[in-house]
Amino acid sequence: MTLITVAAIAFVRDDGRVLTVRKRGTSRWMLPGGKPEAGERPIDTAVREVREELGIEVSPDELELLGAFDSHAANEVGHALRATVFAAWHEVDPVVQAEIDGLRWSDPESPDDAEAPLNRDLVFPLLRERRGSVR
Repeated sequence: MTLITVAAIAFVRDDGRVLTVRKRGTSRWMLPGGKPEAGERPIDTAVREVREELGIEVSPDELELLGAFDSHAANEVGHALRATVFAAWHEVDPVVQAEIDGLRWSDPESPDDAEAPLNRDLVFPLLRERRGSVR
C-alpha cells in the first residue's frame, strides 16, 4: 500500500466548527494542508499549503500540534495516509484558490459521510473531547 504523507491545520472557530476543504475533482472534505516539499518540516508544509490554498497567513507559533495520525487516504483508493495535524484556535477568513474547489465549516459533533476518514475517525473525536473538557 502506498503511503501519502501530509501536514494539515484544523482551524477551529469559537463555536467549535472546523474549516474543511474539498479539492478539485474530489468528493471528500478534508483539513487544509498538503504534501511536503523535499526537506520541509511538517509545520512549514502546513503553513505554506494554507497560504497557497486559502490565502491564510498563519505563523508557526500560532499552531498547536494535535498529533500524527495514520488513516486511509480520502480520495486515493488503496492508499494509506500519515498526517501531522496542527490546530489554530482563532477565526480565519479563507479564500478558495489553487486546487481547492470548495470550503465549509464542518461540525465535529455531527460529521457526515462526506468527511475524510482522518477527520471523522481521528481528528474530530479528539476535538470533541478537548472541547468537552474546556466547557
